[in-house]
Formats: sequence, structure tokens, C-alpha cells
Amino acid sequence: MWVESHMLTPHRCEAAVLQRISRTLQASNSAAAHRRPINRRPMAMAVPGPPLDSPSRPRATLDSLNFDNKALRALPLDREVHQNYVRSVAGACFSRIKLTPLKNPRLVAHSQGALDLLDLCPSEVSRGGGREFAERFGGCVALPGSDAAAHCYCGHQFGYFSGQLGDGCAMYLGEVVNGRGERWELQLKGSGKTPYSRTADGRKVLRSSIREFLCSEAMHHLGVPTTRAGSCVTSDTYVVRDILYNGNAIEERASVISRIAPTFIRFGSFEIFKTRDQTTERVGPSVGRVDILHQLLDYTIETFYPKIHEAHTEDRLARTAAFFHELCCRTARLVALWQSVGFCHGVLNTDNMSIVGLTIDYGPFGFLNRYDPGHICNGSDDGGRYAYDKQPSVCRWNLAKLAEALSPCLSREEAEEGLKRYDAEFQKAYLEKMRKKLGLVHKELPDDSDLIESFLDTMHKTGCDFTNGFYSLSQLSISMPKEGGGEGEGEGGKRSLEQTVDALLDQCASPQEIVKSTRPGMPPHQLSMFKMLAQQNPEVLRSLGLSPLALQAELEKTETISRLKNTSPEDKRASDRKLWCSWLKLYRHRLAEEVDGMESDALDKMNQVRRDVMLQNNPRFILRNHILQMAIEQAEKGDNSEVQKIQELSKHPYSHILPTSTTSAELRMAESTTSSALVATPSPSPSPSSGNPL
Repeated sequence: MWVESHMLTPHRCEAAVLQRISRTLQASNSAAAHRRPINRRPMAMAVPGPPLDSPSRPRATLDSLNFDNKALRALPLDREVHQNYVRSVAGACFSRIKLTPLKNPRLVAHSQGALDLLDLCPSEVSRGGGREFAERFGGCVALPGSDAAAHCYCGHQFGYFSGQLGDGCAMYLGEVVNGRGERWELQLKGSGKTPYSRTADGRKVLRSSIREFLCSEAMHHLGVPTTRAGSCVTSDTYVVRDILYNGNAIEERASVISRIAPTFIRFGSFEIFKTRDQTTERVGPSVGRVDILHQLLDYTIETFYPKIHEAHTEDRLARTAAFFHELCCRTARLVALWQSVGFCHGVLNTDNMSIVGLTIDYGPFGFLNRYDPGHICNGSDDGGRYAYDKQPSVCRWNLAKLAEALSPCLSREEAEEGLKRYDAEFQKAYLEKMRKKLGLVHKELPDDSDLIESFLDTMHKTGCDFTNGFYSLSQLSISMPKEGGGEGEGEGGKRSLEQTVDALLDQCASPQEIVKSTRPGMPPHQLSMFKMLAQQNPEVLRSLGLSPLALQAELEKTETISRLKNTSPEDKRASDRKLWCSWLKLYRHRLAEEVDGMESDALDKMNQVRRDVMLQNNPRFILRNHILQMAIEQAEKGDNSEVQKIQELSKHPYSHILPTSTTSAELRMAESTTSSALVATPSPSPSPSSGNPL
């Protein structure tokens, strides 16, 4: 055994990103027997058809969704049929379960764009006054053709193998093949107890359901590969939850979201075969069943990586290596997109990593407000394992754990090659995206990575908002270099620079805001004791669960508070101005290199191209936690309008023009950095070189 130690743009159609992922999916007519190898007959590929939102597209009703539940035919099933009691499940990938209905289910919100993937007719959502849809998508009444089951998987959680986990609150309903030949798995989350619920009740509450529903769809429109959310249903069934884990439990409404993806198989699906872990002493429930590992690999590669399957039909080792290499690259590109939009997942355990490179399982996620590379969005992550800046390395670690699980079919050399490809692909994808965010569209220079890092460092030092900081740069115009080198400096250039500096300063936090948000995790006397202990005996410090890096982060917080608590807003703004002017000098020099050698009459066109690229890669609207909470509080009172408003605004994250249906109140919500989740700076002026922001 071994282990390595170590967005949609406005002009793209709504389903473009997931269509790229699903392009390789196949519709299957095979009917392989239970526990038998996958049928090798040729399968129908996805075929061109009308756009997903086309009126001419064939539509299905709640009674006629085209289910074709290939996973349950191809993979071994639990011998206990339709039994939801908690148990260890050996020798199986799925357990068939029965529905556990909710009381008085009703719709909170739905995404027609996601439901279009299933070919579901829009009018079906309101069928029977909306009750029939809520009953079926709330897990109360079975959809004809569905076959309810829960998936068995394991996982490494916070770095430790946890043994059997599985779909503890989720239900596989089946796979719908739409009119384009695309295969989409339909799943309900919060649908009740399963064999994998452990000590929980299998339910989700309204607040967590709204968060996942809105973020799944927001991420899709940002252009980040993700599972989709078709609907959010709540009920009059109540469950008890201790929100703050302080003993003050309350009753909350049980709620269900429908999730749609090519598959919900994850890294942990392949860990059910794990031998005894040396640290936790746990084993996978199907330890030693290499035959099932082969089945799961064959199913995954044939169904979701058909080109790899076709290229290596007779060579399992080559097929597995090619699959792992491709997954490493997909995961690298996914994480690069997370970093570029300031998304922090929060729970990057191996059981929360998609086998097809999607963002999956939205829990304590968060988007960055002011830029903090060490931002932790999960209150349970005391050591910062899943902090924003750790995401690329922890996903690499997870891939190494997957390689270990695949070791009967994957050599160490091929695994190491895959991880090398991950490193290279991440750097390539991240740099490519960040160049676009900075408007570096004409040339790729070696020092660009240094410019990007210095921009992030300046944002961190000034407490600048991550999203709005990037967006502000689109106001700066390129000037022609002077003869003999140097920057041009016309009146338009000066005005553009001043506007950009002011826009950036407006996005920087005040001293009081930084002090308020920079809360040390321990009192001063305890921090002093740990500091002394770290100097004298670091091993004892580690035995107490505190790493030197975590201690250093706490010390930096204390230093920041000490430095800023007596600083006036005016003094900080003056200091921030110097920092930004210093960085902007580097940036303008780099922009001048963009047009070096160009004719002067090409400058206006170049400025417009640069601005267009920046607006297509720097969102104006992102989903922030404080506005999510406002919408949740309204929904808990029975008012779903805020959820629906946020959902509508999040469909247009890259647009500097709001939808025509947006009211003046929604406009104020969208442009207020203190009262909205979907916030950004005001739009840049139509001309890159003149005028005030809109």
C-alpha cells in the first residue's frame, strides 16, 4: 500500500458547461444481469437535437420521464431489498430503499433550466396546483420508472479514513435519458433514512436545502462544473436540530432538493474495498472484493469516459491509467475555477469529490468577501485543512487516495504521472483564467504569475473585496507606450487611473471591519503559552492538535489587531492608496506591453476587447452568505420571494445590465455591498477611457 504525501459567460447558452461534460455520455439499451459484467453491445451516443429550451423539443410529463436505470443493472445490489434500517452493507454498490413521505410537501423554488435536462415540461411544475410535483420531487410519491436506492461509499474525512459512509440522506431515483441522448441521474437529498444514515434521521432542513439549491445553480451560471438543482421542496414534517451545537435544539421543517448530474459516483465509491487503515483501524465494507472494483471501474469508464473505454477495450491497466490521468486534469481545471471565483467548498473529503470532475455536495461553502487566502468557511475545520488556499493541495491529496484505492488496477508510476498532470494542468488553467480576469489577452509573459500574486497580496494587505477588486480593474484603460519605453499618460489615462484607484479603495475594509472579522481562536494568555511551547517542544504542540502553521495564523491575527485597532479610517485609506498605486504602476506597465508594437488606431479596439474579456470573466454578482441567510429567514416565515429573486439574479453573474424584469428594489439589493449577497461594484463606464461609472 502507498500514498502520495504531499464560468458561464453571457453569450453561452444555459446548459453549455454541463453539455460539454455530458457530451461523452451514452444511452444504453443493455440489460446486464445482477452481479454480471457490463453488456458490451454498442450503445447509442448523444445526438444533436433542439436546444434544451426550444419549444419544439419533445417534453415529458411527471408520468413519462424516460428512466433507464443503468447503474442498478450494471452494479451489484444489496441483498436486503427495500429496507431502510442502518447496517453495514458488504458486496454491494447500491441498496434499494423505500420512500418515506413528508407531511404536506410544497414547492419553495425550482430551476426550469435544470429540469430541462430531464425534458420535463414546464407546466408539470404547477400540475395539480403544484402539489403533484412537490409530492414526486419531495420523495412522497414514486415517479413512474424510478427505482429508489442509496449508494454505498466510504471516505477520508479531515485526513482520516472513516469507513462506510454512503448516501445517508440522499436517494438515487434513476437515470433519465433525454431527447438528445444525454443520461442524467436524478437524486433527492433530504429524503429520509437509508442504510447509510448512521445515527442521523436522513433529513435536511430548509436552510441547508435553500443554500444548496441556490449555490448549485449559481455555480452553473458562473461557468463552474457542478451538479444541478432542479427543485427545493419543504413540508410540515419537523425534525430537531441543534444549529450552534450548544444544547439549544429547535424544530425545523424537513425539506428536500432534487439534484441532477451525469453521476453522483465519487472518489469514496472506490474506497469500499479498502483494507484495514493503520490509523483508524477501519476497513471498507467490501474489502478484498476486487471483482466488484473491476465492475465499478468498467461501468464508470464505459459510461462516463467512453473514448477511453474504446481506446483500451482489452487492456484494463491502460484503461484505468488513462481514466485516472483524465480525472486528474478535470479536477485540476475545476479547482482552478473555484480559486478564480473565490469559492471555498469547506468539506473536501474524498467522499465529496466527483468522479467526473463536478462540484458536488454543498455544505458549509462560502465565497470570499475580502480576500483572505487562509479563509475557512467550515466552523468545524479547526486546523484549516480545507481553507481557501489549501484547496488545490487537498484535492491533489484526495486524488492520491483515489489512486491508492485503484492500486489493484493502477501502477504507482501511472498514479504519479497522473498527479504530475494535475500539477501542470492546475497551473495552466489557473494562470489562463487569471490572465483573463486581469485583461491580459494579447500576450502571455513569464512574469504574469508574479503580477497575479502581487495583486492578491495587495488585496490581502488592504482588505479588498475579492470579486469587486477584480471587477474594478475593468475601468482602467491601456495607454500607448512612449517612444523609447515607458507609459503614455494622456488626460484620459490619468482620469482612468484615478477612477480605478478610487474604485479599489472603496472596496477595502475599514480598520474596524478588519479588527471585527479577525477574531483569534484563543485568548491571549493561551496563545502566549502555545507560542512558548512551540519554541521549546513542537511535538507536544502537535500532540495537542495545533500545528505550527495554525499557531502562526493565530499570531498573525493578533498582530493585525494590534496594528489596526488604533488606526483611523483616513490613515488606512492613505496607506492603502500607496499600496494600490504601487501595484497599478506594475499593472499599467504590463498593459503597455500588451499594445507594444501596435498601431495607435488599434488602441481603442484593444481596450474594448480587453474590457469585454474582463467582464466575461469577472462576475458582478456572486452568492454571499449574509444574503442567503436573509432569504432563508424569509422562507422560514413562509415567504419564498427572496429565494426566487436571488435565483433570478444569479442567472446573470457576468452581466453589467440587470434583467429587464428587475425592480428598483432588486437593483438596490444587487448593488449594495452591505445589504446584498449578489454584490459588485457599479458597472464601468461604456467607454474604457472616459465617463463616470454607471
